[in-house]
Amino acid sequence: MPTPARLTVRFWGVRGSIPTPERGCLGVGGNTSCVEVRAADGSILVLDAGTGARPLGYALAAEAGGEALKVHMLFSHFHWDHLQGLPFFAPLYAPGSEVCFYAVMGADERLDGLLQGQMQAPYFPVPFGDVAAATDAVALCAGEPVEIGPFTVRPFPVNHPQGAHGFRIEADGASFVYATDYEHGVAAFDAGLRDVARGADLLVSDAQYTPDEYALRRGWGHTTWHEAARLAEDAGVGRLVLFHHDPSHDDDALDRICEEARTVFARTDVAREGLVIEI
Repeated sequence: MPTPARLTVRFWGVRGSIPTPERGCLGVGGNTSCVEVRAADGSILVLDAGTGARPLGYALAAEAGGEALKVHMLFSHFHWDHLQGLPFFAPLYAPGSEVCFYAVMGADERLDGLLQGQMQAPYFPVPFGDVAAATDAVALCAGEPVEIGPFTVRPFPVNHPQGAHGFRIEADGASFVYATDYEHGVAAFDAGLRDVARGADLLVSDAQYTPDEYALRRGWGHTTWHEAARLAEDAGVGRLVLFHHDPSHDDDALDRICEEARTVFARTDVAREGLVIEI
């Protein structure tokens, strides 16, 4: 019999900045950031709640068949493309279910306040406090591992306007690093990311720009496919998946980017909605 996966990673939203429901982008997908991670025991960890959280929520609800769900959701940061699917996440409206939220917070920030704020009038008709599921909000500390069910999660800071964090996730000896929305070029951040990614089975990395595009977007908080591939090579990861695709990159452009990235790091793929990776 085949050995069951220790971690299963599925992509529900792979875009950055804004959804792209355009014909030329539908092969890769047009939803913004949302990744599902499952442990061997079925525990569910969701990374970010971009518009990809909507189809994920429907899938989880259908799978549960009316039974209560328990979902853990981590936020890298709170820019719109990582948050805008949350009001449409079906488990929030399932009585008896539980959704627990996690993020690294600043000294003067409250996670529950941020979640409430983006669903208050006039932005959304259902207040966060009125959802049917039980909710909890847990503030994490960068660099301090936390146990979430069978997962060990280590948050780490990345270079991004207003701040953001990636996560190294481990379970049953498998390791996965989620490093979206970072910009290379600051030595301390670069060294920290390289160290936390070292030896990971899977690295999902921001790769929003080509090197030529980056020259005109320096300081915008994103990196290039070339830097992501160099990071994967330097850190000795098992596999690289390019993520947080620019809205201007259609399917053909992303195919070309993948081919170029493989000349630097051969075990590279482009994140696509529906892609499932078993570790």
